[in-house]
Amino acid sequence: MRTRGSWLLTLWVLIIFGFFVAIGQNAQPFAFIALGDLHFDRLAHHDLDYVRQRHGEGDIRQILNYSRLTETVLPKTFAELREQVKTFQPSVAFVAQLGDFVEGLCGNPQLARRQCEEAIAFVREAQLGVPFLITKGNHDITGPGALDAYNAVILPFLGEQLGQPIKSASFFIRRSDALFAFFDAYDDESLNWLEKVLSSQQAKQVFVLLHPPVVPIGARSLWHLYARPEQQTQRRRLLNLLGRHRAIVLTAHLHKFGVVVRRTDEGAFVQVTLNSVIPSPEVEPRQVLQGVEHYGGELVKLEPSFEPQTEAQRRASLEAERSFIGYYEYADAPGYAIFVVDGSKVRAHFYVGLGKRCWRTLDLTALRTVP
Repeated sequence: MRTRGSWLLTLWVLIIFGFFVAIGQNAQPFAFIALGDLHFDRLAHHDLDYVRQRHGEGDIRQILNYSRLTETVLPKTFAELREQVKTFQPSVAFVAQLGDFVEGLCGNPQLARRQCEEAIAFVREAQLGVPFLITKGNHDITGPGALDAYNAVILPFLGEQLGQPIKSASFFIRRSDALFAFFDAYDDESLNWLEKVLSSQQAKQVFVLLHPPVVPIGARSLWHLYARPEQQTQRRRLLNLLGRHRAIVLTAHLHKFGVVVRRTDEGAFVQVTLNSVIPSPEVEPRQVLQGVEHYGGELVKLEPSFEPQTEAQRRASLEAERSFIGYYEYADAPGYAIFVVDGSKVRAHFYVGLGKRCWRTLDLTALRTVP
């Protein structure tokens, strides 16, 4: 016979179990906003002689363009984001920026720090009303003193946004039953870190946020993570890890829009690529491709003047991926995305330019079941 104490213990176990089941069943849907590259910049952030001598006139032109867009378009972008945070339903939990937050290439440590500080001041002044989380991009740490500035300015800001110290650009957060792993693509230990995080954290939805794509999607098909021949062991590890956890991978870097489903030996994952360098509020989608029949070596023709000396390798990279692709779309469509997470379902709303113009909505959960 059970004693009175054992019955009470059983009752408490059932109550606690029921409480956690109820919490899981009643988890509220939420949204988050994702931004691609921003390249916050001002001419005063650069020693232009340094840029000209070390990088050339092409980077001078980029700096001039990014500085103009920082002055003219970026304030309008953040004003729209602030409005989306106020009005979008379900409520927006945070904004995630997917790297190249700043332009870098400043020329000395003092200017690099100034650029980071002014970029953070810009975000604060925008008063978005939710945490603003940043993924490390290659431009963020390019130039003398850039990495030190990132560690001294950006990481403390991230800690403030999350209410806890952040010592690395690889970190994770949880929201409801979703896990968000922010992956530092420029640290050799990040893959080991990601494996440990994903193995120790149970979640219905796993998001991995990093700057470079994992899967090539366009003409610049050697710009994905672990692209070099000597890195193929790490690449296979990463692909299988993402497939095992049916991850939704959010990337930037290419200044293009893309959605791809990539099959692996351990399952399929979805990769979304975004660009938030918006040349004008009225911009419209261009070069729109939809369907796996478009995926392959011919994608190099999307940018015919890009590195003609590497065309053969870029074609080969795309052809090597072709048989693993279950879904594909691509566009030159700068803007941002709002993701809605509702338990086991994730939908993505893609906005082009400014003016709250949603031009594409996708059920990302359904995409992972594409054969």
